[in-house]
Amino acid sequence: MIGLIFGDTDFPNKILKIIKKRKIKYLIIDLSKSKKFKKDSKSYLVSMGQFGKIINILKENSCKKVLFAGKVIKPNFSKLKLDFKGIYYIPRIIKASKLGDAAILKEIIKILAQNNIKTENSLKFNPELTLKKGNYSSIKPNSKDQLDIRKAIKTLNNLKEYNYSQAVVVRNKKVISIEGKGGTKKLLEKSKSKKFRNHGVLVKFPKKKQDLRVDLPTIGLKTLKQSKTAGLKGIVVKGKQHVFLDKNKCISFANKNRMFISVK
Repeated sequence: MIGLIFGDTDFPNKILKIIKKRKIKYLIIDLSKSKKFKKDSKSYLVSMGQFGKIINILKENSCKKVLFAGKVIKPNFSKLKLDFKGIYYIPRIIKASKLGDAAILKEIIKILAQNNIKTENSLKFNPELTLKKGNYSSIKPNSKDQLDIRKAIKTLNNLKEYNYSQAVVVRNKKVISIEGKGGTKKLLEKSKSKKFRNHGVLVKFPKKKQDLRVDLPTIGLKTLKQSKTAGLKGIVVKGKQHVFLDKNKCISFANKNRMFISVK
């Protein structure tokens, strides 16, 4: 039995499909904003503050392993409905939240570990959703693109230890925008250029000090399309440290639009 702690995005659906195909016993802790798994008979609707309920559900079902997938929006802590264990644990979560989203997840993993519940890698059942180093499009980054890529990677490496940013856009060796709390979509909207077309790069790497079992940077067809609209030439992710959805569709789109997909 594995506990699937699911948020939004399409990644949880990919995992669930494989788990059902393999007939693995599971339960879902549904933390998605839209409660997208409510029709599944093995799904439980739980709020972030109900740690007691979450732990009890897992233990009552002899569930000693969990897997996190999908985006969970950081709650307004003052409005959270807390159960008894939630009251006990929430000060730790609030303290961690001041360091960023990655720190919140680390603290939740610690709490689960203290209750003898192990956190598995998000890609445990879907290793095909991550790519090795290499170039995956017919177009490859040229020397100017490589300068933009190096600038972007250096920028991400220089961010604070628990910064929530996973992505940066660089065009003509200039940092155009760094991902904020609005996520990659907002980043790309801010990076649109009327002057430049097919110039610049989106680099999306894990946060510093990120637990690579959870919350990996996710790329999909929407990201490619938004990057195209922003006038960018390519996307770069880190080898084996990302989730790449709709890989074939993304490669086809990149080739058609003379964009590159590169893995460092």
